[in-house]
Amino acid sequence: MISVVQNVAIDCADAYALARFWSEVTGAPVDPRGEPGSREAQVLLPGGPVLYFNEVPEPKSGKNRIHLCLRPSTTREAEVERLLGLGATLLDDLREQDGSGWAVLADPEGNEFCVLRSDSDRAAQGGGA
Repeated sequence: MISVVQNVAIDCADAYALARFWSEVTGAPVDPRGEPGSREAQVLLPGGPVLYFNEVPEPKSGKNRIHLCLRPSTTREAEVERLLGLGATLLDDLREQDGSGWAVLADPEGNEFCVLRSDSDRAAQGGGA
């Protein structure tokens, strides 16, 4: 017997607003049952688990113990710039001069996530994250 991952739950202060941000990040739709003011909202990732946003009363504190790693369809640098334009914040730049590494960003509520090299970046520079 096994368990299947149903969703990745993300605590937040504004479920719908954060779901809209992640919908823009992933290009996947917000579940139409969600609306402004909803205490829960979901982003329906194709072929993967749902991103589930749940409002909680307490603010985020400390570093995430689990986070999402994104592999963009464009270059890593272009994707980092796009995400910053959507409202993300650069927390740590671990990109190396040889093209390896990643960028650590935070969504508008401070949840960390990483942007890895794209497949085209990896092919041009050779393996790794």
